[in-house]
Amino acid sequence: MTLGIRKICTFLEETLVEGGKAAARPVNIVVVAAVIQNPWAGRGFVEDLRPEITRIAGELSQEMTDRLLCQMAADRIEACGKAAAVGIAGEIEHASAMIHTLRFGNSFREAIGGTNYLEFANTRNAPGALLSLPMMHKSENGKRSHFLTANFQIADAPGPDEIIVAIGASDSGRAHARIADRFQDMAEMEAEKAASQSST
Repeated sequence: MTLGIRKICTFLEETLVEGGKAAARPVNIVVVAAVIQNPWAGRGFVEDLRPEITRIAGELSQEMTDRLLCQMAADRIEACGKAAAVGIAGEIEHASAMIHTLRFGNSFREAIGGTNYLEFANTRNAPGALLSLPMMHKSENGKRSHFLTANFQIADAPGPDEIIVAIGASDSGRAHARIADRFQDMAEMEAEKAASQSST
């Protein structure tokens, strides 16, 4: 493997109680995070990032996806997302480059039967920073019950010349989701608008 991986960390979270009330079933979240050498570190401003994206992103995604599916079967996954954090010697664009490419996203999305884009975060951080990985339903983008965020941290990463690349998945939405979906809001607002216009 020539991906420059220093370590891969897997985080498991199981929420049994939310708001003082037991969940109907536990909410399980898995995050797989790879710490890789930033391939653009020390090279000054690099205009064309594509050669390294092409070399790394697809294989890295497949390796991480395989590990995530060992923890949570594809048919259990309902929500998913991705994140990247570049060390302080790198650019935000370096973090973005690793995850904002179909070479990275398609391996994960296709493996879990998803059709939505992957919700994302890309940041620059020092080692040990608390990182957030946002998620949404893998096929219904208006399903607010599945707007979730997984938090994780790696004590010694990202180093100044490293990038943390992460994917995450959940086997359900929030334990006690009770806000309207986007499409319900749209229908209600359209009805309110129509009622207002008819009364004038």
